[in-house]
Amino acid sequence: MTHRTEPRKTAQDTAEAAAQRRERFGTLPERIRPEDTVETSPATLPDPARDRYHADEWLVRYCG
Repeated sequence: MTHRTEPRKTAQDTAEAAAQRRERFGTLPERIRPEDTVETSPATLPDPARDRYHADEWLVRYCG
């Protein structure tokens, strides 16, 4: 024989299985906001010595 036949399920077995499914899957999990799923961090740490020069500073000094 290549397959087995399952025993017949009674109404009580079916009701118990339905109750177990309802208990386990009866409510949806709490909603997770998209903002809570993303973490942002700077790619590099700010370097005060490198950021001291301002590329547009000449506009203020010479055009103002």
